[in-house]
Amino acid sequence: MDKLSPDVVAALSPADRLALIEQLWESLGDADIPVTPAQAAELERRLAMFDADKDEGVAWAQLRAELNQRRP
Repeated sequence: MDKLSPDVVAALSPADRLALIEQLWESLGDADIPVTPAQAAELERRLAMFDADKDEGVAWAQLRAELNQRRP
């Protein structure tokens, strides 16, 4: 694999660097991203909260409509 030198990366436009970041991120699988025990515990806590309060959520379309109504 040819590596991009820091100079080559720095010469890219911000939009191109963001596109490169996105390509790199999307190339990773779940197993490639390390999660600390604290992060795993927080994820489990949030999932449990979501499961417990599932019926109290609001659909995005409904929320967006409500927010649009509030606009002056």
